[in-house]
Amino acid sequence: MNFIVQTSYLLAAVLFILGLKAMSSPKTARRGIVWAGVGMVLATLVTFVHPAVHGVTNYTLIIIAIAVSGVLAWWSGRRVAMTGMPQMVALYNGMGGGAAAAIAAVEMLRALRTLPEDLQTQAQALAESAGLSLAAAEAALLAEGAEPASIATALGGDVAILGILGALIGTVAFSGSLVAWAKLDGRMQRNRLVPGQQFVNVAVFALAVLFGVMTYFTDSLAVVVAFFAFGLLFGVFMAVPIGGADMPVVISLFNALTGLAVGFEGYVLGNPAMIIAGTVVGAAGTLLTQLMAKAMNRSLANVLFSGFGAAPQSSAEGPEGEMKDVSPEDAGYMLAYAERVVIVPGYGMAVAQAQHKIWELVELLQDKGVEVKFAIHPVAGRMPGHMNVLLAEAGVPYDMIFDMEDINEEFATTDVAVVIGANDVVNPAAEEEPDSPIYGMPILKVKDAENVLVIKRGRGAGFSGVENKLFFADNTRMVFGDGQKVAAGMVQAVKNL
Repeated sequence: MNFIVQTSYLLAAVLFILGLKAMSSPKTARRGIVWAGVGMVLATLVTFVHPAVHGVTNYTLIIIAIAVSGVLAWWSGRRVAMTGMPQMVALYNGMGGGAAAAIAAVEMLRALRTLPEDLQTQAQALAESAGLSLAAAEAALLAEGAEPASIATALGGDVAILGILGALIGTVAFSGSLVAWAKLDGRMQRNRLVPGQQFVNVAVFALAVLFGVMTYFTDSLAVVVAFFAFGLLFGVFMAVPIGGADMPVVISLFNALTGLAVGFEGYVLGNPAMIIAGTVVGAAGTLLTQLMAKAMNRSLANVLFSGFGAAPQSSAEGPEGEMKDVSPEDAGYMLAYAERVVIVPGYGMAVAQAQHKIWELVELLQDKGVEVKFAIHPVAGRMPGHMNVLLAEAGVPYDMIFDMEDINEEFATTDVAVVIGANDVVNPAAEEEPDSPIYGMPILKVKDAENVLVIKRGRGAGFSGVENKLFFADNTRMVFGDGQKVAAGMVQAVKNL
């Protein structure tokens, strides 16, 4: 039976890897999700015949957990809007980190229950029975190879170390992801909990590490509880100061942490599927975090500790010029008479739920012979791939969607670039103003297009709080209003021609 279990775990791990590989492309992402799902079902079902699982109580608890979590996931998955996907990802990611931390907690509690009497108690008994002093009895026990009782002696040194590391990372990912969910969902607006937040963060992290080291050597439940408490507190303190502009990177980072925590706890349980899947997710999440930080020309430390985008950037002088607006009808006429159009979507399009109207507009333009493409910035939206999913939901073919490095050179030969709901990722200040907070961040070169239409609700700055020079450029026209209504106005204008 053990051979069947281990083989099934290995097969599940292979399915996880193949699924993750397929998720790297929008064309194969759906297939990847199915493969990974099949792997998870296999890993779950084979647990019922695992030699270590026995007793009616354990089987009952497993079935109840699967039923409750399955129903909740199915219910929430069907209800969530595409604009709410980043929040859901943050929430589910937190659950993964919490589960890994819970595994570590259970193993530590089990170890504490099975610890032999501590060395002092044994020495006391020996001193009374043999007529020795307490010091002589303790020395005799140590000479015979007795060790002070601790979690490390109960679990083994390697298991204890990885269990503690997994617990620390898992608790941080759990509480940090919950804060990210609250901020993305608009339930938390605060960017500081205490004065000198960053210094407090360092102190809390140091305490979490200190109690983690103490947990290795201890037989005290209080030390273990303090370790988990400081880990949870650090996750909260770490996520609170981070601004909205950095949330895609932070979500990716917490995803990587959750993967690593699951991998470590897989070693604790001796579960190869957890080890392989957790390691793959941790490695992929780490790589994605680095790529996204690079796409913003920021270091990970700067993302975590600068509070970028948490508050509007002060600026004594705004961009020169003034915004020039046009009506949706005039914007529609401009598009209808263009030869090449590039559309740049951002999170504002998702909020307005305008992707379906935009696709209707594109189909009308294509009927008139206009060549239309979509340009996606690496950090567009609030999580990696968010814009791709939104466009796919509206029916946009994948071959019309281009990454930044593949389309940037084409803006110079584009008649009209349409920016809907995007801001910082098209701001020329990132290339032209060394003093700008976003200087050095790669951008979509929308400014090079012959004409630019910007669909926007108001005149405010983006997530970074930096004024956008593009909006004041001579070749830019602002189309103010709700994205969906503006797109509908453009559609009607094109139909009337």
